[in-house]
Amino acid sequence: MKIYTCFPEGKAKALTMSYDDGKIQDERLVGIFNKYGIKGTFNINYGLMEKEQTPPRLSRSRIAELYKGHEVATHTMTHPTIERCPLTGVAEEILEDRKGLEGLLGAPVRGHAYPNGSYSEEIKQLFRQLGVAYARVVPSVADYELPKDPLEWHPTCHHNDPELMKKAQFFADFGKKQYLKLMYVWGHSYEFDNNNNWEVIEKFCEFMGGREDIWYATNIEIIDYMDAAKRLQFTADNTKVFNPSFQSVWLEVDDKYYVEAKGGCLTDLKKCGEQ
Repeated sequence: MKIYTCFPEGKAKALTMSYDDGKIQDERLVGIFNKYGIKGTFNINYGLMEKEQTPPRLSRSRIAELYKGHEVATHTMTHPTIERCPLTGVAEEILEDRKGLEGLLGAPVRGHAYPNGSYSEEIKQLFRQLGVAYARVVPSVADYELPKDPLEWHPTCHHNDPELMKKAQFFADFGKKQYLKLMYVWGHSYEFDNNNNWEVIEKFCEFMGGREDIWYATNIEIIDYMDAAKRLQFTADNTKVFNPSFQSVWLEVDDKYYVEAKGGCLTDLKKCGEQ
């Protein structure tokens, strides 16, 4: 039997968004995402919240409600260029940011975006030890691939990319389901005010939203899903699979049908095709 890992419901494409700093323009951006069914990850500096800045940052009391259905991730406490900092300081920056955000959300915060795009191999190793599941870098790579190293996750493009809609069209039209493809767009919501171009993200989300063949996911949802897929335990003849994880993983069998391998269950893939 030929088995392919799929995204949820047998989909082969996913879209995720990532926005930094937690400025008040996130209010408008989240509204656009919600309107079109897009999911985003928002990277927040807990230590800079409620301090006088232009534009101002969101208040701590607003975080849990505004980002409901999306993901809140770390961006360090105070946004330093961490490659220049001692590792003890980097550890404090990430842990205190996590603690603060987790206190607001009442749930684990496991993602990250490197402030100023700064990182190193030592920092990546440190973050692994401190429970960071992934970290986004700045340089874009338009290969539409899942990250080979989650602690060095390259986005597809920034929303100011002059070819944003061309890339979106390519992704929307891509129909080879033997590949898993991901489009990852990042930026800062205040840039739309600075450039007076909110129509860029409105047009993109309107075009990309509501498609039955795309999984709309946060960064951590993609990481956790692919981790669960890696943990699947198949019999030698590929006819049965045990899923030790909590969440379901979807599989394509012999290019004919899709199977949901439910968490904690042994699934007979052959019998699923006979039903």
